Amino acid sequence: MQSVVNAALEGEGEIKYVKLCSSDGHEFIVTRKAAMVSGTIKDMLSGPGTFSESHSNMINFREIQSHILEKVVKYFYYKVQYANSTTEIPGFPIEPENSLQLLMTSDFLDC
Repeated sequence: MQSVVNAALEGEGEIKYVKLCSSDGHEFIVTRKAAMVSGTIKDMLSGPGTFSESHSNMINFREIQSHILEKVVKYFYYKVQYANSTTEIPGFPIEPENSLQLLMTSDFLDC
């Protein structure tokens, strides 16, 4: 199974996907394009530094729970979908009970 995941992450020599891991062990496989919505993730994957994440294409978020990371991933895809939209953009739903955690996470991830 692990080789299948690795093949999906690499996709014919070109890296197409990134694995984001939450503090409670959930893994989200996200397109690289969507993950690059985050300035922090973009720097980790392609910045001038030598982050280990740029080689493994896997980022562990020890402080972000899965229900928050899931919402962030949904926002990445929302942002990609409506990036160059000429129509009215629908609001992105955020539950009030998660708003503070999402605000702190989005600040950390620069998205």
